[in-house]
Order: sequence, then structure tokens, then C-alpha cells
Amino acid sequence: MSGMDISTATMAYQTQQSGPSVPKGASLRQMHKVAQDFEAFFLSQALQPMFANIEPEGPFSGGAGNEIWRSMQVDEYGKALAKNGGIGIADAVMKQLLIAQEGMNQ
Repeated sequence: MSGMDISTATMAYQTQQSGPSVPKGASLRQMHKVAQDFEAFFLSQALQPMFANIEPEGPFSGGAGNEIWRSMQVDEYGKALAKNGGIGIADAVMKQLLIAQEGMNQ
């Protein structure tokens, strides 16, 4: 999945979840959470290739659980990055959610 762009991440996010949408009348806190979750998902997808070729070491390495654990670890990296400022995707998504919310209220 190298060379991932925002449209690829959006499609992947929408197939796993319902996409970055909020109900009519959602609070700013709810919209911020959705935007941050989307950025976390995008970042975790972008980080996956970085960890794909790292071979586990030590006596407790490898096995069937290793890939599952690594996937969960990378998801947590994405969440931590998004929670601590991210790369600006959440801000852009938040802006679009606010625009969409204004359109619903008219």
C-alpha cells in the first residue's frame, strides 16, 4: 500500500466504517472526534508499509499473533499522532464537516 493518497485512505475508511459523517445537530466535540478518528485511520494506513518488512527478534517473536499485534500497534501509533496534532487532516475534515452541517441547517 505504498504511495497511498487521501482518496485511497478515504475509500479504505469508508469500507471499514461508515466514513467521516456526523448526525444532524452534532456538537463541535462530536465533529472533532470524527475528524480526529479519520486522521488516525489515515495515518495508521500510511504507517503500515513502514512496519511491513521488520522482522521480529527474540524468544517471543513471530508466530500467528505477531501480525495482529503489529497491526494493532500501528493503529495506536496513528491514534497517538492524530491526538497530538497530527498532520492537519483532522483540521481539513473538521472544516468540511462544519460546511456540511451549515448546509443541513438551511
